[in-house]
Amino acid sequence: MKKLLSFIIGYRKEAVLAPLFKMLEAILELFVPVIVKRIIDICIAASDTAYILKMCGVLFLLALTGLLFSVTAQYFSAKAAVGASTRLRYSLFEHISKLSYPDIDTLGTSGLITRMTSDVNQVQNGINLTLRLLLRSPFVVFGAMIMAFTVDKVSAVTFAVTIPVLSAVVFAVLLSSMPLYRLVQKRLDRVLLSTRSALNGVRVIRAFGREQQEINEFEEANAELNITSHKAGRISALLNPVTLVLVNIAIIVLIYTGALRVNSGVITKGSVVALYNYMSQILIELVKLANLIISISRAVASAKRIEAVFETRPSITYPEKGAEPDLNSDTAVSFNNVSFTYPSSSAPAVSDISFSVRKGERIGIIGATGSGKTTVINLIPRFYDPGSGEIMLFGRNVKEYSPETLSKLVAVVPQKAVLFNGTVKDNLLWGNSSASDEELHEALEIAQGLDIIASKKNGINEVITEGGKNLSGGQKQRLTIARALVKKAPVLILDDSSSALDTATDKRLRNALSKLNYRPTVFIVSQRISSVIDCDRIIVMDDGNIAGIGTNDELLAGCEIYREIYVSQTKGGVADVS
Repeated sequence: MKKLLSFIIGYRKEAVLAPLFKMLEAILELFVPVIVKRIIDICIAASDTAYILKMCGVLFLLALTGLLFSVTAQYFSAKAAVGASTRLRYSLFEHISKLSYPDIDTLGTSGLITRMTSDVNQVQNGINLTLRLLLRSPFVVFGAMIMAFTVDKVSAVTFAVTIPVLSAVVFAVLLSSMPLYRLVQKRLDRVLLSTRSALNGVRVIRAFGREQQEINEFEEANAELNITSHKAGRISALLNPVTLVLVNIAIIVLIYTGALRVNSGVITKGSVVALYNYMSQILIELVKLANLIISISRAVASAKRIEAVFETRPSITYPEKGAEPDLNSDTAVSFNNVSFTYPSSSAPAVSDISFSVRKGERIGIIGATGSGKTTVINLIPRFYDPGSGEIMLFGRNVKEYSPETLSKLVAVVPQKAVLFNGTVKDNLLWGNSSASDEELHEALEIAQGLDIIASKKNGINEVITEGGKNLSGGQKQRLTIARALVKKAPVLILDDSSSALDTATDKRLRNALSKLNYRPTVFIVSQRISSVIDCDRIIVMDDGNIAGIGTNDELLAGCEIYREIYVSQTKGGVADVS
């Protein structure tokens, strides 16, 4: 929790002034029953109209001053809460962006979104209410009890008995509800995951007629959330009625004993009214405190979930001062006995992988689904670290480079084409923010994407909707390839990035890549023979192992797995690469 408390440090002034003004407001409230007592005992008894008006004027002044104190306190508490949550949200996002692929896989995207939104909002609400009420409510409760003793010590014993009992009830509810609210947020993660999955795959869901199944899955997740919320709500709901019952019993006892003491002439009628008002103040503050406890329970549960993210340290770390690459090295990439296992898996994804790639060489990687193709190329830019072995990039172990250097050395086009809100130009500039329009058009030409901007009303300034919904799959892939080309990195990785392209367009793309003037080292991952057949060498993956390395002819002669793939994808054993 220390990490979360640090976000309020920048708002220390507000965090002090908010409860201070609330305390001042509370002090004024404690004088009200005393003034009412004087009005009853002195003014009304003596029919002193002038004194009554004077006391009413004092009450009005107290009310006005209290209002000013209250508004000021709420301003400072809101400023501190909103400011701290803004800093928290920013810091959380920054921390998440530094986490590695394995960390994000473990935490889950939906869980991280819930923490960034719902959990942060709960913390913000908790801070706001805490600054306003955490000191004020107990102060009024105990202040009212002390003031009651100044009015009548015997009658005030009721206060001394009632307050500890009420405190025990409040803390019992707090301890019971806090774990449940943590579970509520966890159930909310599942609801968000179900919603996100359904919205992202709505076209596939409708194509397969699985709307009802998705509705049933969502209903199950929502029902679990509903049950847990009801359970937490039932416990929290006990707080107000139990508090009211206890306070009303205390009021009955107070009025009864007060009436007896008035009849015996020990205290005045105004004293009984003052004692009743103090008990009413305690009732109101305890209701506020009860709601505060519920909000704090939720906030603490959410804070612990956020804290868990902050406590997750990046599993991939980088040196403070990264090494410089030897761009004159003849070897661009080298794998030496590399093995890797995903955190959620018991079996290795790749085992004992070794190969070297010369600078400027075009390498094709082919194999069945799940053979380890994507895993191999994800290890080059350090999306994951191998469990054993080492990966060399331009003469240095990839672990020696800084993130900035790795980003400059390697351009990756992932399997799933991802575009962001903004224009086509905005997305292309991700590759190089200082690229000229001429360089952007050149990259589009190589990626076979000039026809995309030619077909759009605003050309390169055409706005891309969320997730590139206004583009076809092939168009998105060509734009992501162009974005990587703008980078002009010495290593270019195309991870099955032309799967949505027709054979002719794929052929033109490969021809254009072979004629790049800066001659990058290119990795082409694909399941299509036509995409890798003209590469300098082809790596054949099979169940996490290298089944063969060589040219098309060499593999046809010496690799049975490659030969099977080749024959299955060609007409009569002749590849269709036109």
